[in-house]
Amino acid sequence: MSKLMMKKQEILDAFYFRHATKEYDANKKISEEDFQLILEAGRLSPSSYGLEPWKFLVVQSPEFRERLAKVASGAAVKLKGASHFIILLARVDMRYDSEYIINHMKSVQKMPDDTIEMVLKGFKEFQETKWNMLNNERTLFDWASKQTYIALANMMTAAAQIEIDSTPIEGFHFDDVHALLESEGLLENGTYKPSVMAAFGYRKEDPQRPKTRKSLNEIVQWI
Repeated sequence: MSKLMMKKQEILDAFYFRHATKEYDANKKISEEDFQLILEAGRLSPSSYGLEPWKFLVVQSPEFRERLAKVASGAAVKLKGASHFIILLARVDMRYDSEYIINHMKSVQKMPDDTIEMVLKGFKEFQETKWNMLNNERTLFDWASKQTYIALANMMTAAAQIEIDSTPIEGFHFDDVHALLESEGLLENGTYKPSVMAAFGYRKEDPQRPKTRKSLNEIVQWI
């Protein structure tokens, strides 16, 4: 088997390996090196216009995990056993003319001023006309939040490729989690809101049934 064929099989094997782990083995911990790989997969993920509208909170404090479990029922069991736990935050200041976006283009993307002016013009049209985002703050937050799922998926896939389990979690009370994070100053004065959560670690037991999915013929249409 060629190296390319082996790599393709490794990718598919990772997807077959990964499942939404229900309970984690609290005695097994992810190494620092392996978890850094997972975080790098998130950091290097694509985002619209390359604006990276996210922040990753790694929740390792047992005391904070207990408090979080009270307002995130879908995460309660995972918080007890998972080696690492992440809350993905999405930025709210994602208007085309926000200070964050202009600074990001200057300091991170290293764009010259004339290029920034040109890009922002197209970005305004994208938000204002093509996607009609500027009517309310929730629409902009939802757009940013969707992009955190790209980073989440890449982190889970990277984890699976090194046989680390993961669970994406939406089972939390948004307002209560927001209030908890805000009370600890973790939302940077309203810059962020919680988007989605994820647990990482090692499964306590193997899945009871094999992975099931629709066939490609049922979900793919060529036109």
